[in-house]
Amino acid sequence: MTGLSLEHDALIEVAALVTDDELNVLGEGVDVVVRPDEAALAQMGEFVRGMHTASGLLEELPRGVSMAEAQEQVLAYLRQWVPEPGKAPLGGNSVGTDRTFLVRDMPEVVAHLHYRVIDVSTIKELARRWYPRAYFQAPAKTGNHRALGDIRDSIDELRYYRRAVFAADPGPDSETARAISAEITASRTGAEPAAETPEA
Repeated sequence: MTGLSLEHDALIEVAALVTDDELNVLGEGVDVVVRPDEAALAQMGEFVRGMHTASGLLEELPRGVSMAEAQEQVLAYLRQWVPEPGKAPLGGNSVGTDRTFLVRDMPEVVAHLHYRVIDVSTIKELARRWYPRAYFQAPAKTGNHRALGDIRDSIDELRYYRRAVFAADPGPDSETARAISAEITASRTGAEPAAETPEA
């Protein structure tokens, strides 16, 4: 993006990688540079301009495609791996901002996605507070502020936090999970946790 203003800024690169439930990437992904109008380029701030110059994106913009063509390319990739609409959640770091630009510029892509999002930034912020040792050992980012690289970084981060912070596979057994749930419910209501019922 040329900035964070929905009113003035432009979406200039869009990428997508579909994964399965185990975070294995499906296919080669898609990465599309979008040619912006001159007004969006002219008002781009110095920090953003420097970032896009260093990454090489600014140099590629004159050869970018239209927004309509970019949307078609992204949709074609999504439909190849997730044919049914409403199944694939949008994932990545701080994806709320990305989604607002997609709603504005790529409504057909948004319509194909699930309404829920997987925001790796949320997990990162929780790890920073609850598991700081794990947080400070997270993999370094290598995406160079390019869309596809940033997505790969987000997938790697999620893989890392799954192994370093989340309960080990297959997670707690049903009895343990019920006990945790009952304890939390009791703390909310002030009641004693109910006695465990043996599994049938």
